Amino acid sequence: MINVSELAAKLAKAIADRQVITQLSIDHPELDLATAYEVQRELRSAAGPLAGWKLGVTSRAKQAQVGLTDPIYGFLAAAGAIDLGERLDTSRLIHPRCEPEIVFTLGRDLAGPHVTAADVLAASSSVAVGIEVLDSRYADYRFAMTDVVADNTSAARYVVGTPVSPQGIDLRLVGVVLEKNGTVVATASGAAALGHPAAAVAWLVRRLSTQGEGLRAGEVVLSGGLTLAVPVAPGDVVTASIDRLGSLELGCC
Repeated sequence: MINVSELAAKLAKAIADRQVITQLSIDHPELDLATAYEVQRELRSAAGPLAGWKLGVTSRAKQAQVGLTDPIYGFLAAAGAIDLGERLDTSRLIHPRCEPEIVFTLGRDLAGPHVTAADVLAASSSVAVGIEVLDSRYADYRFAMTDVVADNTSAARYVVGTPVSPQGIDLRLVGVVLEKNGTVVATASGAAALGHPAAAVAWLVRRLSTQGEGLRAGEVVLSGGLTLAVPVAPGDVVTASIDRLGSLELGCC
């Protein structure tokens, strides 16, 4: 039988020590998705105040990059937030990568097994450009779906731009540009996230409902990386620009 607390402690130590570990699924081939989420919940219970949630593997680019096919989700620790203008301290991470996101802020609670994208838009007080910093704890950034779910979908840091109203914006069609050091490295549209970023959030709500959970007013949701994630190092500057939502810059040190 898998010891969930033991695996969570192993991942927590990897984060604290900034050291890679072997994929959990190699040592525990019996690890299934349900158990991986149990490991993630152990990490969540020890993470302190939470800011919200994040989706993963919602775009074809991301699915191709990591070799996965289905959406997954994780939590956002409040301690992982980067303020506007603050730089990313890469020395505190293992092998950080950045990707652009459309971020939703909930204006009211949202829960239930039948939530739709329209419900998400009606419940959201704002949307914004976001940059998520990923940092898998596994060697060579290689993992199975169960590994990445247990590792809280590689969550590390995140920064959210200036909020705007979602009213009148077709989030499927907004153009997305990711730049690194002034060079365009990837482009996409909002539709890269399950056809519509609000549909990705709706999937999350429906999935959380199976665990008796939901979204709460004030929480933020990263609706999924819209392009590949680019590695960053000290001195790099990453810029995410999304039509109608604005631009967001993150410097690294």
